[in-house]
Amino acid sequence: MCSTCGCAAGEQRIEGDDHVHSHSHGHEHHHDHDHHDGHDHHEHGHAHHHDGEHKHAHKHGHQHDHSHGHRHHDDAHQPRTVIIHHHYHHQGDVHHHVHNTTMATKMGDVDVEFELDEGKFRPSESAVEKDLDYGKGEAGTHAPGMSQRRMLQIEMDVLSKNNHLAEHNRDYFAGKHILALNLVSSPGSGKTTLLTETLMRLRERVSCAVIEGDQQTTNDAERIRATGVPAIQVNTGKGCHLDAQMVQDAALRLELKEKSLLFIENVGNLVCPASFDLGERAKVAVLSVTEGEDKPLKYPHMFAASGLMILNKIDLLPYLHFDVEACIANARRINPNIQVIQLSASSGEGMDAWISWLETQLCV
Repeated sequence: MCSTCGCAAGEQRIEGDDHVHSHSHGHEHHHDHDHHDGHDHHEHGHAHHHDGEHKHAHKHGHQHDHSHGHRHHDDAHQPRTVIIHHHYHHQGDVHHHVHNTTMATKMGDVDVEFELDEGKFRPSESAVEKDLDYGKGEAGTHAPGMSQRRMLQIEMDVLSKNNHLAEHNRDYFAGKHILALNLVSSPGSGKTTLLTETLMRLRERVSCAVIEGDQQTTNDAERIRATGVPAIQVNTGKGCHLDAQMVQDAALRLELKEKSLLFIENVGNLVCPASFDLGERAKVAVLSVTEGEDKPLKYPHMFAASGLMILNKIDLLPYLHFDVEACIANARRINPNIQVIQLSASSGEGMDAWISWLETQLCV
């Protein structure tokens, strides 16, 4: 589950899998409950202690409706609370780690609880324009009917599990002296073109590999493989970002060489990938000059998390109203330590500075 937008992993597909990690079947169960000596007995082996009506939506497609009648409660005279639980199970098999142990992992078993009768979250308003800001709450985001505190608990739970897997990835990469970089951007920034041009310059000097993230298609992975560099496509379905589990699965299939360079091209999105550590050495934010110089201010979490900003497509500057200095100032307003490289993957201008930066990182 994405802690920012609440998206599920959707139909995750990694090239080389013999099966698709998705389930589309659904069914409904109705249970009769007998009450003996004040206890609720369920034939399916667990007890619920909520009043009212329960609906369970499982990621695997199972839906359960439970209508409970409890002793000493008259539902006709009690206020009704509808609680919806979403159980998100990250798909995955048994995974092998550096320490030659096996570990079954999953992204979580997260209960998302919507309390429809609790106090509603009120967005802040500016004094003059009456604009609405739903990012000022405790969780920094908003979901209809859910408290800020509950959202914060869910985010902490999801990210802690992801971070645990990311540390395994980081140990794996460090053990093999692999430089792993997470390339992030909006759609259309030119990440894939930048990658193909980079690989053409580096492939004879260092072993490279690419993990490609997109919601659907293998188009970008095929473009990478055309350079002669191994690549594997990870399709996230409805998911809007890669997570540490996906990178682990893909890396194992790539059979990465020691002292190599791994590029992880994330799904085009400047929001959700900022929160998910993949075990990379650094995030590289690719920003096209066609997007506007205020992008770092609009998406501060991504630029705060990135070690390098690549300002791409500078060959188009004569045809655009784009203030380069203002863009760099905005990025450093968010992250004073961010490095900036200006280049054009199409014309080749500035590519030497990018290659030099990569070689420096390889030597660290």
